[in-house]
Amino acid sequence: MSKNSISKTDSKISNLIKQEHVRHQEGLDLIAADNYASLAVREAVGSILSSRYAEGYPGKRYYSGQDFIDQIEEIAIKRAKKLFGANYANVQPHSGSQANQAVYFALLKPEDKVLAMRIDQGGHLSHGSSVNFSGSLYNFIFYGVDKKTEQIDFEQIKKITQKEKPKLIIAGASSYPRQIDFSKFSQIAKENSAYLMADIAHIAGLVATGLHPNPFPYCDVVTMSVHKTLRGARGGLILSKDKEIAEKIDKAVFPGLQGGPLQNEIAGKAVALKEAQEKSFVQYQKQVIKNAQVLAKSFLREGLNLVGGGTDNHLILINLTEIGLSGKKVQDALEQANIYVNRNVVPYDERSKWETSGIRIGTPAVTTKGLKEKEMEQIGSWIIKIIQNVDNQEIKQEIKKEVIKLSKKFPVL
Repeated sequence: MSKNSISKTDSKISNLIKQEHVRHQEGLDLIAADNYASLAVREAVGSILSSRYAEGYPGKRYYSGQDFIDQIEEIAIKRAKKLFGANYANVQPHSGSQANQAVYFALLKPEDKVLAMRIDQGGHLSHGSSVNFSGSLYNFIFYGVDKKTEQIDFEQIKKITQKEKPKLIIAGASSYPRQIDFSKFSQIAKENSAYLMADIAHIAGLVATGLHPNPFPYCDVVTMSVHKTLRGARGGLILSKDKEIAEKIDKAVFPGLQGGPLQNEIAGKAVALKEAQEKSFVQYQKQVIKNAQVLAKSFLREGLNLVGGGTDNHLILINLTEIGLSGKKVQDALEQANIYVNRNVVPYDERSKWETSGIRIGTPAVTTKGLKEKEMEQIGSWIIKIIQNVDNQEIKQEIKKEVIKLSKKFPVL
């Protein structure tokens, strides 16, 4: 085995990693799904655990030498249950999508009906997209948002549920800027004998700190990815309070869908779950929301159309339809100034999913770097100026210089 560092073993990959690090030091990551894990989390992920294979669960492995592996996973499970108020946690899913897949596999049969938010109105790929496994295996039907308020239409959900009788209802989204009322979902699910699943991939950090309503006790099962607002290692997590559901999910994850779990990532999740119990993490989440609201107000002052009228969480969705720009064009223009966002469909979008009529902006990553309200005001003005001068290369280059100057004051560790 080589004892050389990556720079000596593989200079090409080493240089690309260095360039990616420079990109973050000189840019502003406003992608809502991005964040920066702590050095402690990264140390766990890059540890000797990356070499371990550990099929099974603690105390029931198919390989020897799992003593410490079991303890690490048990700690991760205990911390997850405590943080979210659950009786059960499975920390093995490789991603949020695979966590969702495990729940479907545990509770559904192929072609069973599932009710979820429309993909083009805030839902996620794994919530029934026709190009995803979920839409291929199960019979998804969809609810959306009210055309006027652009917020979840519970009357519509109630009517669809009564008519279609889905076996599972999903409460959760990937581009919804308002709070989700799990209690209303629960009432509808109970009245129609449906399971209720909350996918809190985007808002997990806010839920963990009490800044967004908790899906328990309303939901039968909760899924999430750990690396967004929760600021952990990449991977998924499944929670429940129901013993029967828990047993089904364990079997669905292993041996149903996965072989050996990524024990290094599980260690990283454990560290992140510990960090999420600290007072500083609560303050961080409060700042994430403050920063998002400052950005939202700056956009509204300039007359930009925000989906849902603003934000309650970590993200903002700007509808560019009235100014005639596509999300792709604005995303590309911002990238030229070292500001990174993602194009996104908006409710009732008439553009393609490649072009889109919106951009999604999130504050978790820049808040981790230490930026606060003052910097958000500045960033908001830059974004507005680029939108108003989307083809002006000189303005974009001027802003790029200012972005680099600001970003270097808040380095990524």
